[in-house]
Amino acid sequence: MKKNIIVSLVFIITFFNGKAQNTWENYRSGVYPFITRMAQKGIVNFDDIIQPVTRTKIKNALLSIKNVDTILSSIEKNELNFYLEEFPIKNDTSSIAKISFLKKDNFNRWRSLNINSTEFELHADPIFGIEAISGSGKLINQISNGFEIWGALGKSKNWSYQVYYRDYTETGNVNNIYRSLNPEKGIILIGDHTNTQINYSEIRTNVSYNWNNGSLSLGKDNITWGYGETGKIVLSDIAPSFPYLRFDYNPFKWLSFNYTNAWLNSNIIDSTKTYPTHTNNVMGDIRYTYIPKFFALHSITIKPAKGLDISIGESVVYSDQLDIGFLMPFNLFKIYDNNRSNYLINAGSNGQYFLQLNSRNQIKNTHLYASLFIDEIKVSAIFDKVKSRNQLGFTLGGSVTDAFVNYLTLGAEYTRVNPFVYSNLIPAQSYTQYDNYLGDWMGNNFDRSTLYLKYNPIAKLKIKLLFDKIRKGGAGTIYEQYLVQPEPRFLFDYQYNRSDFYGQIAYEYLHNLYLNASILVIDKKYTNQLKINETTFKIGISFGLN
Repeated sequence: MKKNIIVSLVFIITFFNGKAQNTWENYRSGVYPFITRMAQKGIVNFDDIIQPVTRTKIKNALLSIKNVDTILSSIEKNELNFYLEEFPIKNDTSSIAKISFLKKDNFNRWRSLNINSTEFELHADPIFGIEAISGSGKLINQISNGFEIWGALGKSKNWSYQVYYRDYTETGNVNNIYRSLNPEKGIILIGDHTNTQINYSEIRTNVSYNWNNGSLSLGKDNITWGYGETGKIVLSDIAPSFPYLRFDYNPFKWLSFNYTNAWLNSNIIDSTKTYPTHTNNVMGDIRYTYIPKFFALHSITIKPAKGLDISIGESVVYSDQLDIGFLMPFNLFKIYDNNRSNYLINAGSNGQYFLQLNSRNQIKNTHLYASLFIDEIKVSAIFDKVKSRNQLGFTLGGSVTDAFVNYLTLGAEYTRVNPFVYSNLIPAQSYTQYDNYLGDWMGNNFDRSTLYLKYNPIAKLKIKLLFDKIRKGGAGTIYEQYLVQPEPRFLFDYQYNRSDFYGQIAYEYLHNLYLNASILVIDKKYTNQLKINETTFKIGISFGLN
């Protein structure tokens, strides 16, 4: 396994009023489902359409819950106190730096390294994990290690920083395709790999400047947008993380704005910029350059009533070179792109519009949501069976918590993505990162019906059962996408249907120490009568989130 050491972190410190701990909290953290469930019960307001969110927002949400903890159940109180150790309400105000190693901090949280003063804050923990993956002809052992560092600096700690690194090694029959059959995060293999061993890594980092109602960040991570239990059609976490510039602004409690510009990998070699290195045929004697690829997104969320959020936004995938027009957060991307390309489709970019409706506790203990993703639509011919081009996707979902018993959540969801969504005439402008979809992991021309159950029998112990019914059609061709009339119908070139059953038990024994076990059973039936039954078991222990 590789051992990497971060040599130095250099930041410019300025002095403005701001909020401390504005680092971004890993969106896989157990604190998210705890707070979102409290929001579903109307106990707290929590903005999580875009994730990750800052530690400050999480801390403020926990404070709001703490103020009404008399109405919580014993399990909820235990979980609240547990998360308050990680996100303490009070800050350390000592002007003298306190340094501790392998000790509990002032809030009863074990830290490997903890440095805190009025103008500087640093927390560091190692990361390691062991996981066994088996079932249906596969036997894989996964070992991982790394570290995470985060903190803040400045008079008001309005500068924040973080870095996360984790290296994975898998041995066994690693050529198994289990990742392609379910929503597993995409990986980038390192160096030489064989049928019995692979190595890959994940690095996330960020530096942010924060003020009372906004932040500006430069980092590398996944950013998700919208809701979905088994997939998010607008922006998910399936693709490998990407570098980005992110701007968030909340001028009022009822209004928020987000902008992101990301640097993607097209996986397409630019032959015009590829040249020989004249190194006597060492490493192929050639220099490769990939076609530059970028992604810009901005959205606005308004809160017209308590528990109701309405979000609307647009995004664009563009290529070849960074365009200053897409670096303007308040620019209208589609109109700007039409103008700059002289309305020529071959010279333009790949634009999208999207909408999210979100209702929490407007019906007691109920979360209802609807997502709409428009890749291309011909408004003048929406209902014309011959000329319509309705290349869009949508998700409808809802759940009820404290259903029958406390801490039991029952939910259902339906997702449909029409043919050719995420695809584009220009290969370097497809809605992908390293050939992984930025949206739903199933791609296009499919629908999925989901039923699920979540239950916490004791504090920090999470049980999840989920059933998916999926139908999948073919991807089609670019010719069919742009020139065939009427456009191919939904589920054309029918491929297969499948039924998935997923069960998981997860327990956070101590802060950052996770015990996990899961089973995924896939029953897949192709149109040629071929049947595939795939079972995957996982069991592991990890110190640090994935």
